[in-house]
Amino acid sequence: MAGAVHRDGLVIGVDVGGSKVAAGVVDRDGRILSQVRAAMAAGGLPAEGLAAVTSVIDNQLNSHSDIRNTIHGIGICSPGPLDPKTGVVINPPNLPCWRNYPLATETARIYELPVSVDNDGNAAALAEARWGAGYGYRNVFYATIGTGIGAGMVFDGQIYHGRTGAAGEGGHMSIDYRGPACGCGKRGCIEILASGPAIACRARAKLAQETSHASTIWDLANGCPEAITSEMVGQANLLGDAAARSILLETIELLSVWLGNVVDLLEPDIVVIGGGVASMLKPFFPDMQAGLSRFCVNSRCGEIPVLPACYGEDAGVAGGAALCSRVQLGA
Repeated sequence: MAGAVHRDGLVIGVDVGGSKVAAGVVDRDGRILSQVRAAMAAGGLPAEGLAAVTSVIDNQLNSHSDIRNTIHGIGICSPGPLDPKTGVVINPPNLPCWRNYPLATETARIYELPVSVDNDGNAAALAEARWGAGYGYRNVFYATIGTGIGAGMVFDGQIYHGRTGAAGEGGHMSIDYRGPACGCGKRGCIEILASGPAIACRARAKLAQETSHASTIWDLANGCPEAITSEMVGQANLLGDAAARSILLETIELLSVWLGNVVDLLEPDIVVIGGGVASMLKPFFPDMQAGLSRFCVNSRCGEIPVLPACYGEDAGVAGGAALCSRVQLGA
């Protein structure tokens, strides 16, 4: 993502969420030249949801009137489920405004540009493979760890969608079929065990067993167990809190079991991990990579790097741009 700005290959990347929508102008090297955010009309009419999207696209086009004619596509990163082939958003739980909504078609009609739509995990995986931590690798497994856990797979420079476009639900791979019930209906999914809310839940359970209340986590939560968040666990760990470190190491162990299964199934060239919780877990990535040897049949799993994602909170905009970029992986 370094070097001169290439204004002959610009695209608009759009990141649609349940509460906000963002759009940015991105060059062919994956550099985000500018971006804007606005509220998303998630609970309104379908046209109101589209209007929120077009408002941020219009903002970026009007802010760069000198390069408007060089924009050659719009890529939209949206929550799923959706159909990446048709660009139809099916029924995302946090976007009730859209049910079987032809987002790609409607956006293309307005702007008379090619429009691509895919889910956030797939799009972010493609951005990391083309421009980020996975650049130069043919097969990339991407995971995002935050409120939930998502995943995306890029094989030979292309997103792997599966038969119907529903592949990549890595967060709902179970590693304990007798474990806690996940929101998806299954038990023991990695999402219910190692996401941000899961870390907070584990912290509450651990501290409830202690009578001294000596942990820094208690101080950060003002003594209120219900107020404990994963961010507090991360802050306490940075302050040297033993309980916080123990909680995060247990999380890393669970993630290592999960990634061990992923490596044995897919054997990617690299594992890239992003999301808000991932930044907190970054100091433990070497432990996670080392843990693969205990949870993999693959004797060469130690050759697979586990690296933090490059794009951070900009993953959606970069991911949207990657969907419609003409850049070829490794070119």
